[in-house]
Amino acid sequence: MESPELGVGSLKDALFILESGEVYRNPTEVKMSQIVLPCHANHCGELSVGQLLKWMDSTACLSAERHAGCSCITASVDDIHFEHTIGVGQVVSIIAKVNRAFTSSMEVGILVTCEDLYIGKEWKVCHAFASFVARRTETGKVQLKQVIPHTQLEQVEYSLAAERRRMRLIHVETITDLLSNCAAQLAGECQEHKDAIPAEKTRVESVELVLPPHANHQVSTFGGQIMAWMENVATIAASRLCNAHPTLRSIDMFHFRGPSHIGDRLVLKAIVNNSFKTSMEVGVCAEAYKGGEPLRHINSAFMTFEVLDGDRKPCMLPRIRPEPVDGKRRYQEALARKKIRLDRKYIITSKQTQVPLSVPWDQSNQMYLSLNNVSALKIMVAKTNWVLTSEKNKVSLYTLEENQVLCFKVEMKVNIPADQTFHLLSDLRKRMEWDRHYEKCEVVLQADEEDTIYRVASPSITKGGKGQDFIMLASRRQPCDARDPYLIAVRSVTLPTHPPTDDYTRGEVLCAGFCIWEESSSVTKITYYNQASPGVLPYISRDIVGLSSSYYCIFSACSDFLKANKTCLGAPPPPPAAP
Repeated sequence: MESPELGVGSLKDALFILESGEVYRNPTEVKMSQIVLPCHANHCGELSVGQLLKWMDSTACLSAERHAGCSCITASVDDIHFEHTIGVGQVVSIIAKVNRAFTSSMEVGILVTCEDLYIGKEWKVCHAFASFVARRTETGKVQLKQVIPHTQLEQVEYSLAAERRRMRLIHVETITDLLSNCAAQLAGECQEHKDAIPAEKTRVESVELVLPPHANHQVSTFGGQIMAWMENVATIAASRLCNAHPTLRSIDMFHFRGPSHIGDRLVLKAIVNNSFKTSMEVGVCAEAYKGGEPLRHINSAFMTFEVLDGDRKPCMLPRIRPEPVDGKRRYQEALARKKIRLDRKYIITSKQTQVPLSVPWDQSNQMYLSLNNVSALKIMVAKTNWVLTSEKNKVSLYTLEENQVLCFKVEMKVNIPADQTFHLLSDLRKRMEWDRHYEKCEVVLQADEEDTIYRVASPSITKGGKGQDFIMLASRRQPCDARDPYLIAVRSVTLPTHPPTDDYTRGEVLCAGFCIWEESSSVTKITYYNQASPGVLPYISRDIVGLSSSYYCIFSACSDFLKANKTCLGAPPPPPAAP
């Protein structure tokens, strides 16, 4: 789950000087450097991904324990994409630091880079986010201390950690729903291909006895070791399909469902679920037992492999013939997961300067669009170099020009409780009561309680010209805890049911929304943000250059609207509409 425009590369912050004059270093940061020896490499002379996962897990665990002051265990590792392989003789550097702590769990950001000592070049290999849980002490459950972000980049990761945590909590349920929906759509996709290889040929089962060297300092099986064993059997399964040495490209989320201990027998199973033109998905699971006990499910993962030629280009792969019943289910679910991965990659990695700016919305990408929408607003909120352009009666207009992109924000305070302000501003249809730029606003689709798609029509700027309309996704978030604001994030999407019309010019909103801070039980600070896209800029350009103060009139009207409705109950969201 990567944030837009900003990944864990932010672990390498610019120097931050404290008031004492000392260079700031994050107190939870842990660095590990390893030279890759032949004993760490696979048959291709490249660092085994299993070995890399062990190093990543141990570095992240040390960071978590440095913050918690007690033993910690790995709860999950988010999706990982490996951008490069690492050769023997090269140096692997791993940096880990705690982005945010919750009650007894914390998120650790991990950055892996590779250095070639002979040519003096360094490059990123991968990054990941891992969740760790502090173990109970003799006095009971641990209450972790807060992480205090100091730099702008730490503030961004601190803020986004709450959104990623939300994604993890709903991940299993959401993916299950998406798979059910996508698999139903792809029910006819289980095709018979000529010369297809039976999936049964790729099945691998292996058993490992957990010995003391496999245990961590808490005498339970080291999470990195379990991940390494899983990677090993998955690689064997992939090799049986292609009769070549496969390269692991990505891993879907690892989620540890239970512990394993010294003396356990760990049963690892893998099979190729589906193969595509140049990639294949391998499903792998780990189960544990001791003596005559029943098997305990420890972990499951899905790994994507490629086979590279001499020029490091992906080769064509044989097709798979799935087994009856369960094999066909896995085959169809692999197709669905591939669609989900492609949607996620497109949404998260697309640059905001690219056209089209609006991403097509459908049920399968809602989770990632919502994440992207909220994350983009949080990144804008964390920026510190805003310039005050004008101020009138305590309503302030700020601008920020960065990388040839202009952003603006309007800030004011109201004597209304923050939760009531959030309820009143969350329904964009009510904005017609105070914002003259909202000529019409209707709900197009109520995806769930937090995500709604609206169609907004705005009047023409010029006399006799066309107005603009926007199809916008509004994503609402209540605070994760008292340190977070309420958020209402808005961005454009496209829907086949609502194409552009002749009556309006279709505009696009890149990133906009409200950040609502509770300053006291009755005083709330409201900040409205907008990344000025070509469709939005005409409405604010005169204010930005100082030729108008219409922004003040609009937000003064917003203040009056909130005061007039301060005792009204928040309107419930409209009933879900059919997609």
